[in-house]
Amino acid sequence: MDTKKLRQKILDLAIHGKLVPQDPNDEPASVLLERIKAEKERLIKEGKIKRSKKSAKTSDTPHYENVPFEIPRSWVWATVNDISKSILYGVSESAKSEGKYKLLRITDIQDNQVDWGTVPFTDFDEDKVSSYILHDGDIVFARTGATVGKSYLIKRLRQNAIYASYLIRVQTFDLILPEYVKLFFESGYYWEQIELGSLGIGQPNVNGTILGNLNIPLPSFAEQKRIVLKIERWFSLIDQIEQSKADLQTTIKQTKSKILDLAIHGKLVPQDPNDEPSIELLKRIHPDFTPCDNGHSEKLPKNWTWAKGINIFLPMKSTKPKDEEFQYIDIDSIDNKRQIINGIKTLKTSKAPSRASRYTQKNDVIFSMVRPYLRNIAKVINDNCIASTGFYVCSPTPKLLNSDYCYYLMISEYVVNGLNQFMKGDNSPSISKGHIDEWLFPLPPFAEQQRIVQKIEALFSVLDNIQNALEV
Repeated sequence: MDTKKLRQKILDLAIHGKLVPQDPNDEPASVLLERIKAEKERLIKEGKIKRSKKSAKTSDTPHYENVPFEIPRSWVWATVNDISKSILYGVSESAKSEGKYKLLRITDIQDNQVDWGTVPFTDFDEDKVSSYILHDGDIVFARTGATVGKSYLIKRLRQNAIYASYLIRVQTFDLILPEYVKLFFESGYYWEQIELGSLGIGQPNVNGTILGNLNIPLPSFAEQKRIVLKIERWFSLIDQIEQSKADLQTTIKQTKSKILDLAIHGKLVPQDPNDEPSIELLKRIHPDFTPCDNGHSEKLPKNWTWAKGINIFLPMKSTKPKDEEFQYIDIDSIDNKRQIINGIKTLKTSKAPSRASRYTQKNDVIFSMVRPYLRNIAKVINDNCIASTGFYVCSPTPKLLNSDYCYYLMISEYVVNGLNQFMKGDNSPSISKGHIDEWLFPLPPFAEQQRIVQKIEALFSVLDNIQNALEV
């Protein structure tokens, strides 16, 4: 279920007057606008608000010949100016660690929330500050940058706060429910207008005039309340669905980790006593191999053994590019969430980075030795690539270490968390080749490695199908 599209559909129905039933006893929105107009004139005469500057196309009585879409008969088309007491830019003050007022900035608004504990302070002229003090029900609007059009409804404010210059504050009249306006500011039709109104070749921006002239479909005050209540119920249900999806994603991740843990400790598939013990394989390849009987506190199945990285991986090869171009794998070539190589870069040899020297072959497993990239682990998919020296290249010894088992071994929590303890260095913490060479890896018989891989892939396939269904 695409919950983002579902939210937009609900908002779309709401602003078209199709989310809640109409009540013929409601005061028509046209009467509501007339009362707002009278209230505005009174406040202007009393000097409490200023008359807004109208563009040439704006009149005191809005008239729409070509309406954007049909709305119920009791509704009316209005502009943000029509329903607002004030549309005002913020202050150009510097953020401070201490001060009399909190200073709300665009960057403090994340996912429709503000952590007021992290919002900085500022000071401001006491004679002018009253114009910029935020109140519950105010809506602030990002007027520039990548988040232009983003809005936030002030609610449950517990301290004196003003807002920065890249925000515009909208204060609606009491006959308009700010929660309804905020919901409109999240609708697809609102964002269409923002996109059309954005100015600037570099940073897009929307000024106060454009904001004030945005069209808004307006129902009666009673229907505004019904719409807000209905959407809150729907969105609460969607929040629960999203949380359930997030919980399930976490469970899938934990399940995969558990499967790998069982696999590398001999608990995922049954042992076959007819399998050749892995220690016999090791001794044939490394006649001087000495078992690490006392090297690890954990017990392994009978035919398994603990082996150092230097015993199961082929020696790393260093090389320099020789042709005009070469295939290069760097830290950022790997998607560390899915542990796959997104794309191998083709570079000119004349522009080869000095760190490009680790020779790799198809089915090698590369393991980043630098934090925070320790989980950048992936299986090489092409022959004859050159990786950054920031990688340890795990080239499985043929007939001793299955390449897929090697991959699953290296992404396991046992290896990643275990090697993480050796991270050293202040600026760019890293582990050394020696740490991996000397690390003890659980090695099953070669035949069992193949069975383990088959079982992991079968289980992971089921989990991946569930995960893909969650993302639809």
